[in-house]
Amino acid sequence: MKQRNFCGRTRREFLWQSGAGFGAAALTSMLTQDGFLSAAGSSGAGSLNPLAAKPPHFAPKAKSVIFLFMYGGPSHIDTFDYKPKMKGMDGKTVDVKTFGRGGRKDGGRIVEPRWDFAQHGQCGKWVSTLFPNVAKHVDDIAFLHSMTADSPIHGSAMLMMNSGKILSGSPAMGSWVNYGLGSVNENLPGYVVMLDPKAGPISGAKNWSSGYMPATYAGTVFRSKGAPILNLDRPDGMSEAVQREMIDSIQAANERHLVGRQDNDDLASRISSYELAYKMQSAAPEAVDLADEDERTLEMYGVNRDETNDFGTRCLIARRLVDRGVRFVQLYSGGAHNDDNWDAHGDLELNHNRHAGRTDLPIAGLLADLKQRGMLDETLVVWGGEFGRQPTAEYAKGSGRDHNSFGFTMWMAGGGIKGGVSYGTTDELGAAAVENPLHVKNMHATTLQLLGLDPNHLSYFYGGLDQKLVGVEHVEPIHEIIA
Repeated sequence: MKQRNFCGRTRREFLWQSGAGFGAAALTSMLTQDGFLSAAGSSGAGSLNPLAAKPPHFAPKAKSVIFLFMYGGPSHIDTFDYKPKMKGMDGKTVDVKTFGRGGRKDGGRIVEPRWDFAQHGQCGKWVSTLFPNVAKHVDDIAFLHSMTADSPIHGSAMLMMNSGKILSGSPAMGSWVNYGLGSVNENLPGYVVMLDPKAGPISGAKNWSSGYMPATYAGTVFRSKGAPILNLDRPDGMSEAVQREMIDSIQAANERHLVGRQDNDDLASRISSYELAYKMQSAAPEAVDLADEDERTLEMYGVNRDETNDFGTRCLIARRLVDRGVRFVQLYSGGAHNDDNWDAHGDLELNHNRHAGRTDLPIAGLLADLKQRGMLDETLVVWGGEFGRQPTAEYAKGSGRDHNSFGFTMWMAGGGIKGGVSYGTTDELGAAAVENPLHVKNMHATTLQLLGLDPNHLSYFYGGLDQKLVGVEHVEPIHEIIA
């Protein structure tokens, strides 16, 4: 007997395909519960706001991050990594392996530290005279003296510090935080970048890109003067009511298309971007308006001084942004090339006096302001560059140092960090990490851990793999500096 036809199918085909479909739905549910499919998007299929606040994996110690990026590579042995045995060695030739932009070398002429060091705080931390104001806060800081990276070249080292990989195309750490936690403020982006007025760093926007994730998770560049975000204002002649109606129409149309679409993450990202841009038109200018800050606060950040005005203003805006729920703020000290950043290949004294002079007071002001407002406990402050500098001179004459990714210093404060701690060491010349060596990925893992995100579980499914900020191998946070 001939079987009845259901929409062009036999009864047997209809029952078989329906059963397979129900089984696939059940399998999908079980795999999601096991975490296998959750990496494809933590906002969930069909979510209309990928930046909606999401619960952390466990109780966080920090709610937000301020990353003070010293672009160009500050010299650790001239700032926070005290090397007393180098005193009196200036000009002596030593056997030491180095690797920088000048290639691999087996020896060179010692350039002893150009600034004096003194002990500070109850912990007795040695800090150079380059940072007299930051030195007052050493009891709130954990210094990481044994950092290492995979590249001594600016472009790839910058990408590694920001995204965990030396090649472009991966999401920045701020994008991972945005993706993992979402935003508690629907009127501001969850990830903000503020550049040095001279220029951006090498590789440009790749350093705050969302990589293979939807663009919603990328960093948004804020300016401290003028319009905080370029191209944000409504077109001439368009009223707010018309703009609101247009956004609502786009959102309604896209909502209808989300159902059953494989590219729903991108569509939701587009909807969210339109909505966020609309809301930021009033919220962004208010966030960078310092008119309601008192004179004492402005003085604390150095806003009233020519030398520290720019970085101080950006540090103060960073505090205002995290106070308004922004998850991740990155400030760059230095841009462009040569002595416009910390890349001291020629005159070390000229270079570091310039950049430390512009940043020391504002950084100390940020730490003090966060602490007096009760915000330091929930705000993680990270300081560092893409690498350090070598103990030997780069050229036959002068005090310039080449790049050093074998051992350098970064520091963390607030947000669940033990203060007054120094972890890891470099050798007596500061050429390489020797005790408790750390990789950039350990810093990334620590940051995610403090935000309540498991660094070895937070993933995004792309290219057939569960991609992670810390890579495919297990990476431990630096437990010794976590309170």
